[in-house]
Amino acid sequence: MTTMNISLPDQLKSHIDQRVNQDGYGSYSEFIRDLVRKDQIQEAERNLVKLIKVGLESGEPVIADDSYWENKKASLIK
Repeated sequence: MTTMNISLPDQLKSHIDQRVNQDGYGSYSEFIRDLVRKDQIQEAERNLVKLIKVGLESGEPVIADDSYWENKKASLIK
């Protein structure tokens, strides 16, 4: 694990102090790690929304029913 030093204004430091004490974090590091994990999840969700949008705008929809998959499998076996 690596160490990172950051500078914060007093107001942000006070906010972190409150959250660590109120929410039961064991340390400042634990709180910051939680924030970073939440940010990673939000980034993944934003990327998923972009991919869904690209898919929706990619052309006419294809109905992927049993016959679609049977035909797809048959074309791959040839």
